[in-house]
Amino acid sequence: MKVDTGYRQSSYCASGSCVQVAVLSDGQVALRDSKEPSLPPHVFTSDEWVAFTLGVKAGEFDYPETGI
Repeated sequence: MKVDTGYRQSSYCASGSCVQVAVLSDGQVALRDSKEPSLPPHVFTSDEWVAFTLGVKAGEFDYPETGI
């Protein structure tokens, strides 16, 4: 698995303990934990990544209201 662009993380990551994303040479997207960069990343197809990011933007993964 060869990384083309290197891993990057959000500029909103203040603690340094964030997820990092890289686009691979075959177009897939790798996701890893910055605290454990030696562990294998989760790898997604470009279609899976687009579906996930669209879902995030649409609020599909928002934490549910607790009513507290």
